[in-house]
Amino acid sequence: MKTVNVGIIGGGLMGREVASAFARWRALVETPVTPQLTAVADLNSDTLSWFERIPSAKLLTTDYQELLSSENVDVVYVAVPHHLHEQLYIDVIEAGKDLLAEKPFGIDLDAAKSIGEAAKRSSRFVRCSSEFPFFPGAFAAYKAAKSADFGRILEVRAGFLHSSDLDPDKASNWKRNNSTCGKIGVMGDLGMHVAHVPLRLGWVPFSVYAQLQKGYAERRGEPCDTWDNATLQLWVEQEDAEPFRMQWEMKRLAPGETDTWYFEVLGTDGGVRYSTKEPKTLWRFRRDQSMQLWERTDLGFQTPFPAVTGGIFEPGFPDVIQQMWCAYFTEREGLKEDEGLFSATPDEAVMTHRVFDAELGSHASQSAISIGR
Repeated sequence: MKTVNVGIIGGGLMGREVASAFARWRALVETPVTPQLTAVADLNSDTLSWFERIPSAKLLTTDYQELLSSENVDVVYVAVPHHLHEQLYIDVIEAGKDLLAEKPFGIDLDAAKSIGEAAKRSSRFVRCSSEFPFFPGAFAAYKAAKSADFGRILEVRAGFLHSSDLDPDKASNWKRNNSTCGKIGVMGDLGMHVAHVPLRLGWVPFSVYAQLQKGYAERRGEPCDTWDNATLQLWVEQEDAEPFRMQWEMKRLAPGETDTWYFEVLGTDGGVRYSTKEPKTLWRFRRDQSMQLWERTDLGFQTPFPAVTGGIFEPGFPDVIQQMWCAYFTEREGLKEDEGLFSATPDEAVMTHRVFDAELGSHASQSAISIGR
């Protein structure tokens, strides 16, 4: 089995999650490669010390250029604040490394386009992180929607909700400031997780009406100026039918939610619904003459890439991040066979920024506005 050497820039929460996913790689039954973490770069030496427990991580450095110069790094994963994306991502690409980048792929639309153009100029394999499609239920919902047996699509809803900012005494951090998170705020933080499946299904919106909301103006005396909640009402063209409404919902202030992803499609003849609140459950809607029926399927641990875990168990975030990386490596090796096994492309990441750029204008004008291409 081929070994791929991976370097991480940004050794915080997500960097440790990725290292942990690699450590339990043998849980996957079939995979074209074995990833090996060989290098980590982070400005904080205390953060780097966590990775000393990984024998293959020989290079621990505070200088990311040292990591990019290493011959023992093939792929780089970058998880840093949004204002650092453009420079770091382009540096990775121009160093001749393949890249799995964290969302939102730049602090704003201009940055995202710059990164996307650099990826196109190169021969590097570049994708954007998004774990949601790799939940078994989300993957099943994607395949059901792709089969186009729902009649005329009437409505699509997708969202990512949590309550991480409900506590007013929580300390501020870089995600609470426009200068580091971006003016799009919560949409940069959560938006790709919401937009990924609809965009891959070809549902590219042409107009948006945005409703944005801020939470606390300051935390422990530190100002907070980003948007915390966003609901986007979008319109999408469909062939031989009227446009349909699509809603994207992204919230950090969602009472009653811990960490909920959901996706729902409703058509005249059928539909599908999945939420991580019920991680094993897929709901299908169908119209049978005069009857309207919702049917429940208990999916279990039937992940896109088979694992040793028994089918009766429930999947969780550590499982789906490993599935996402397996999809990345599979596609990188040119072995992708199922269109459902995917990571978000640079074009899809740029498209999310086009939507989010338009929503800022929509909120400012309190009107629906067109989304540029």
